[in-house]
Amino acid sequence: MSSQPHSLAHEDAHEAHHGHSHGHEAGHGSLRSYMVGFALSVVLTAIPFALVMSGALDSKMATAVVVMGLGAIQIVVHMIFFLHMNPRSEGGWTMMALIFTLIIVGIALAGSLWVMHHLNVNMMPMTHEMMKNMP
Repeated sequence: MSSQPHSLAHEDAHEAHHGHSHGHEAGHGSLRSYMVGFALSVVLTAIPFALVMSGALDSKMATAVVVMGLGAIQIVVHMIFFLHMNPRSEGGWTMMALIFTLIIVGIALAGSLWVMHHLNVNMMPMTHEMMKNMP
């Protein structure tokens, strides 16, 4: 058995866990960080629910924008507090994953709004008389 120093590829879990890592600082959650993440998740779920159920905002478009904005914020909260993404861990690759996720979520939200808007605008308008004659 040789006494060569550990290479980055063969770093053992004990060293990585106890802070002797060589550039692979993975974030570890504490009870406090999990509780903060949970509290933020509950608040970010309760606010849109209350907005929609109470009809607090007069505009449906404003309500949709607020709900989607809070949903996007909640995704980021989950990634930071539960997946431990930060700019330092894994040489910055987790931050790249966060940026990629934000881009994908933005595309999905914009596409969903675009589809719903065009379905609403382009559907055949129905009068009360037309609805009575439906099979």
